[in-house]
Amino acid sequence: MRLWGTPEGSALDPAFERLNASLLFDRRLYPYDIQGSIAWARALARAGLLTPEECQQIVAGLEAVKAELDAGAFAFQPTDEDIHTAIERRLRERIGAVAGKLHTGRSRNDQVATDLRLFLMEAWPRLEEGLRNLEAALVAQAEAHIDLLMPGYTHLQRAQPIRYAHWCLAHAWAFERDRARLRDAHPRLATLPLGSSALSGTPFPIDREALAQELGFSSVSPNSLDAVSDRDFVAEFLFIAAMIGAHLSRLAEDLILFASAEFGFVELDPAYTTGSSLMPQKRNPDALELARAKAGRLIGHLVGFLTVLKGLPSGYNKDLQEDKEPVFDAVDTLDALFAVLPGVVRTMRPRPERMRGALEEAMLATELADYLVRKGVPFREAHRAVSGLVQTALRGGKPLSALPLEVMRQHHPAFEADVYAVLDPEAAVERRTVRGGTARSAVEEQIRALRARWAEARSVTSPASHQRSTGAPE
Repeated sequence: MRLWGTPEGSALDPAFERLNASLLFDRRLYPYDIQGSIAWARALARAGLLTPEECQQIVAGLEAVKAELDAGAFAFQPTDEDIHTAIERRLRERIGAVAGKLHTGRSRNDQVATDLRLFLMEAWPRLEEGLRNLEAALVAQAEAHIDLLMPGYTHLQRAQPIRYAHWCLAHAWAFERDRARLRDAHPRLATLPLGSSALSGTPFPIDREALAQELGFSSVSPNSLDAVSDRDFVAEFLFIAAMIGAHLSRLAEDLILFASAEFGFVELDPAYTTGSSLMPQKRNPDALELARAKAGRLIGHLVGFLTVLKGLPSGYNKDLQEDKEPVFDAVDTLDALFAVLPGVVRTMRPRPERMRGALEEAMLATELADYLVRKGVPFREAHRAVSGLVQTALRGGKPLSALPLEVMRQHHPAFEADVYAVLDPEAAVERRTVRGGTARSAVEEQIRALRARWAEARSVTSPASHQRSTGAPE
């Protein structure tokens, strides 16, 4: 018998029954459903709706059902339309009619919203740790090669010299923003909907604050109608996942380019590349290409789910069954990427000779303009003068440093003999001492700042993850 049906009710069309069922994917929520049900049974007992003996019987029965599920020994039935139905059906088989008291004052509407939040609350610190590991790998590369210079790019054109460490940290800071988003979103995620019932709140004297504490939530939902339909936490997670995917994709794209023969800036460890089925000489950056591709998958989940949400009336609607699969897949995708990409970064080897060989004097043209500015020349005037100077060098096929001083002075009289000292990539980099710049001191400050954030940021762990089975709240 279904939770909502009667023995004499009309049968469902088999095709509709398959469409309506969610057990194929929501069975993954069973640990959280049992965790929430155990806490709910205790809340019912505190409210005088279960005797201590009934509560103990239900809790023991739920623990036994969980053991079956953990062991893969749980026999699902055709009438199990979702994991909530399956667990309650099996609990009734094990302990009898008292199992029917567990659903007192509770609806699957607030039950499933609680389960999904618990699932994400457990995933949150794992995702945060994955980001931290990737940042740490980038910082390790920066520290190991802090004096290595390379071209910096805009529009994929050589622009100005920077430190390789600066490039590494540019990606690290993007992932640090993602970690900050996880931390910022956690209080909104850790809001308990249980006790909202179907839409109007439970009519029984449930202590929702005690329930929240036991399950590891930091607050309770303020409005029951909103609570059962609120999937902002899903959309927010999918946005964070999509943003992480975009950042991973940009890192991957840089490294795919840098590892190519045309650039040759880095060499990838063979453990993270594959060979060609036809061309024996090739090694393909498949780990990075897959990371780049997964961004599309993560972005698709966000766009798809926002489209589900946009036209829903208030209260719970079955459309919200579509929340679980994108969440599960996004978590699995990020877990898989974080298992690989820190290793890709940690083991890659920069090639200093190729990076230095790509530093050309034309990249120092801005240094000449800045030189004139220091002589009191307005920047726009300096820019025009240096632009003409660059064209003169190109026409003559000479580097800027080979142009005689009299030629430079033809473009602007403020050029003096000390101008040639600025045409040095090391000096150009070291002039960028501003906070966030690419000078050695500025890069070292960035590394210290990242490490300080790691030390200061509290991990967004959920106490519920440590109390999964039966333990009382600490």
